[in-house]
Amino acid sequence: MTLSAESLAMIDREITKYPADQKQSAVMSALRIAQQEKGWLSTETIQYVADYLEMPRIAAYEVASFYNMYRMQPQGKHCLTVCTNLPCKLTWQNDVAAYLQQKLGIGFGETTPDGKFTLLEGECMGTCGDAPVLLVNNHRMCSFMTPEKVDQLLADLDRAELDKP
Repeated sequence: MTLSAESLAMIDREITKYPADQKQSAVMSALRIAQQEKGWLSTETIQYVADYLEMPRIAAYEVASFYNMYRMQPQGKHCLTVCTNLPCKLTWQNDVAAYLQQKLGIGFGETTPDGKFTLLEGECMGTCGDAPVLLVNNHRMCSFMTPEKVDQLLADLDRAELDKP
């Protein structure tokens, strides 16, 4: 198991942000970069990152298993994480979550049969004023979600897949 030269270069840039004897401080960034390339973090990928950062493998695994932004099993191409904290619940989150479940035909923690979408529950995303919110692939925050905005988001994600070579 290896990572691409491009991913390793990105990890190397992250390592330079810390003192030379503190390479392991870049573990969160390195895991994010590895997950972005591989789609999820297998045990082998986590071990590779740990070895690359010259840190105990168990320490890297502890980080990966503690934070909910790391995926420890295969997921859909697009991971949709819906905030289920109180502010989002009070601003129609339940309707948006139910609409997403109905639209995709899956529940939380499930992936569509075509492998395009995984639906997850998330804790506070720190944008309560924009509630209800959801996060796409841990990178793109979508605010003030409504059924119409969900339809547009799903269409945009499908279209992005069609536009790829």
